[in-house]
Amino acid sequence: MPASQPAFSALGKPVSQPSKTLDVFPNPNPERDYTIEIVSPEFTCMCPVTGQPDFAEITLRYIPDALCVELKSYKLYLWSYRNEGAFHEAVTNTILDDIVRMTAPREATVVGKFNVRGGLYTTVTATYRAPGRG
Repeated sequence: MPASQPAFSALGKPVSQPSKTLDVFPNPNPERDYTIEIVSPEFTCMCPVTGQPDFAEITLRYIPDALCVELKSYKLYLWSYRNEGAFHEAVTNTILDDIVRMTAPREATVVGKFNVRGGLYTTVTATYRAPGRG
């Protein structure tokens, strides 16, 4: 691996365990705004009260600044919620907080579209904008 490449915890390795580690790499085009959208249609967490599984589509949409999130580590990160109890609102905001902490994007939005529970669909949208971006 060339010295200029970041060290990844999962990419290029036979990893089959969930992980809270989010790897990042340098934005190849930091001179412009562009949007990265990552859709995960098979997100699972547990209801913290009943212990029943909750299923959702999680969409991460962000405008990177200096760093981008590496996809395999993001997939394993989402997988780490599979057996964790979390309210929809909390898990959506935690994902956003972790993305902001690791990548410091110009803007980021996480949308959690949770499957029907008790006859109700829940969609939670959490948004971040870097200071000075309106």
